[in-house]
Amino acid sequence: MADQIPGTGHRPGERTLPTTVAEARARVSEHILTAFPALEGGTPEPGTQGLAEALLVTSELVTNAIRHGGGLTGFDIVMTEDGVVLNVADSDPQPPVTTDPATRAPGQPGGFGWPLVCRLAQHITLTPRPDGKEITVLVPLTAPAAGPPTGPRPAG
Repeated sequence: MADQIPGTGHRPGERTLPTTVAEARARVSEHILTAFPALEGGTPEPGTQGLAEALLVTSELVTNAIRHGGGLTGFDIVMTEDGVVLNVADSDPQPPVTTDPATRAPGQPGGFGWPLVCRLAQHITLTPRPDGKEITVLVPLTAPAAGPPTGPRPAG
């Protein structure tokens, strides 16, 4: 088709789901770094936080959707003043599970990612959908405060 983006098979503006966890993380990273460029790099500026947390939450939610939820059926990223809102949907209506290591059966899959999501994200919502469920989370992001740098001053 002439109206497709060369090499993708998709039309401009068409929304496609990520096919891998890495692709989902890359999309989230791109959105965050566009809104908060100070979060880029291995050593964020003082007062910045959230990129690593947002990527970990993305990994856990998308991995759960792919491995335990019957596949990813929805994925959306919304930047807000408070951080990044992630919407991840899958085809399993069951909520995520948590596994107690003391009672874990040998070979039992999963159960450790959901507590990480709950610890790192805020405003977690699980919404039943006709085709499964959607999990919406807010991962807080902070940019550096305006003003002079903080830290020790040279003696003098």
